[in-house]
Amino acid sequence: MNNIKKLTEPLSKLNIELTDDQISLFLKYHDMLIKTNKVMNLTAITDFNESCIKHYADSLSLIKEANLSDIQNIRILDIGTGAGFPGIPLKIAYPYIHITLLDSLSKRIRFLNEVIGKLKLNDTGSIYTVDMRAEDYVKEPGIRESYDLVVSRAVAGLNILAEYALPYVKIGGSFISYKGDNAVEEISAAENAVKILGGEIADVNTFTLPDSNITRTLINIKKTCPTPDKYPRKAGLPNKKPL
Repeated sequence: MNNIKKLTEPLSKLNIELTDDQISLFLKYHDMLIKTNKVMNLTAITDFNESCIKHYADSLSLIKEANLSDIQNIRILDIGTGAGFPGIPLKIAYPYIHITLLDSLSKRIRFLNEVIGKLKLNDTGSIYTVDMRAEDYVKEPGIRESYDLVVSRAVAGLNILAEYALPYVKIGGSFISYKGDNAVEEISAAENAVKILGGEIADVNTFTLPDSNITRTLINIKKTCPTPDKYPRKAGLPNKKPL
């Protein structure tokens, strides 16, 4: 199977059909990721076939909870984006979205800026990178409760991620967290935090990623009322003393 089929076949099972230009962008992104990964630890997954499932299809599985094809000018924040997941695949597949990639590691942000420039991802809806901690960026003017959708594949407990994410979400918007097969335990541990932070768990969608036996759960937390101003707490506290 050639690389184009390796990329497009699992995506087609998510009802995502890429144009030739979008396929080319994914291939260029992967080449940059692998090349940079030789000098910087971006990902443990380097095999193209694995990447198509575990990075690209996984990132785009968001459409099971967010109907991006019907939403124009949606503002999305990707917290703890790392090497650009899920933000870069989302931007390639849905070029009109406005998305911010947030990460606290400067070298990752430099890599993402190179990707954005080379792939010309700003030619349609905007894409920004922010080199800050989630606890700090929310304090910037006009940022708090300004995003329609916040997403994260970051490795942290849901109770911790909720404190990072919900302060950014508009009332009526959503925080969608990508989780594995331990979602039930994480949801139980996060119920109190979600309530304190102005959210409610609206949906839990568990499925298997295409062409794999990998379990993925998308937890959709709706923002129902304002997050109290004291959240998120100062850097380090959400991890040390989860709500």
